[in-house]
Amino acid sequence: MDVGIARERIEGERRVAATPESVRQLVGLGLGVRIEAGAGASAGHADADYEAAGARIVPVLDVGAVDVVAHVRPLDPTTAARLKPGAVTVGLASPSTELPTVRALAAAHAAAFALELVPRISRAQSMDALTSQALVTGYRCVLEAAIRFPRFFPLYMTAAGTVPPARVLVLGAGVAGLQAIGTAKRLGARVSANDIRPASADEVASMGGTFIRLDLETAEASGGYARELTADRGALQRQLLAPHVAEADVLITTAAVPGRRAPLLVTKDMVAAMRPGSVVVDMAAESGGNVEGSVPGEDVAVPTADGDGEVIVVGLKDAASDMAADASRLYAKNVANFIALMTSEGEVVPDFSDEVVAGACLTYDGEVRHEPTAEALAALASATAGPGGPGQGGLGGRLDEEIEGGAG
Repeated sequence: MDVGIARERIEGERRVAATPESVRQLVGLGLGVRIEAGAGASAGHADADYEAAGARIVPVLDVGAVDVVAHVRPLDPTTAARLKPGAVTVGLASPSTELPTVRALAAAHAAAFALELVPRISRAQSMDALTSQALVTGYRCVLEAAIRFPRFFPLYMTAAGTVPPARVLVLGAGVAGLQAIGTAKRLGARVSANDIRPASADEVASMGGTFIRLDLETAEASGGYARELTADRGALQRQLLAPHVAEADVLITTAAVPGRRAPLLVTKDMVAAMRPGSVVVDMAAESGGNVEGSVPGEDVAVPTADGDGEVIVVGLKDAASDMAADASRLYAKNVANFIALMTSEGEVVPDFSDEVVAGACLTYDGEVRHEPTAEALAALASATAGPGGPGQGGLGGRLDEEIEGGAG
């Protein structure tokens, strides 16, 4: 069986789903590997390196001619429609926002596996792409803040006077948040953090940060993720966070609820209450934003309430891609480990008795197996079908009819 890796087509995406190291792992499993020419160039991997690892370089990858397609960004509906029946796909799929692609995958009878759905259990840690990429993103957040902040991060005591350390506040203490805390601490900043999950206090302390306790109910969902707060609780959270935000020189927000819009943690008024020259980095800008008014890929200047200056709000975009070499190194290993889990004697055959395989499955044999995505598709079908019009597939049902490409 052949595994195919295409060059990522999304503008700004520099990562690749395989490295020469991961190619050697796949070849060792008895699989063939086809790499599209130039696929790894932006991540520092030449075609010759892939060939030396055992891959075959092709000018353009024909996804319909391979048995397994590994990717970074979600496939588009047109690409998904070209897959051969029974083909396996492994990569980030963003099912909640890429419903047309999910439909196309099901219609193509592809066995699609979304790495963001990998269960958070010990045995699956080596396949957890959300964690590996969050590690990169959390580090990048601090670098973006440091290059914009007009002062040092560390304390300096000199003959010319003392420079106080920067005060960094991190909201959200998942993998990205903890990496941000550790990176800011290593740069010498005074770091504090908050998270609505009870276990986070010890984790923040272990990274050298000070945990901010709010008089707010905890909110932890299964698998260690945060769950979304009600509107009233969200408003109370912002009210309680406001004085801590105002005291910070640098604010980094990393909060996310899987499958939903990022929670709003910081309003424009809260940003305006910060001191002139302060910097805010919103890691969640691409998924709706933790900070009101943040724009993915842009720096937005917010005037301070006293009118004496402005605060820079950085909407992070393609953060992991900006560090493509190490991000790809980790991601490609996640992909190869997941494929290895399903491979026996050179054949990739999903075993749905394995909770990792079953949990990460998005579509299989014409069905949408991920329940929340199936529900979203059913709701979309009901909303778009006119009176008496045809439906477009139900919960967990087959989607054998022709699918139209495009966004929607």
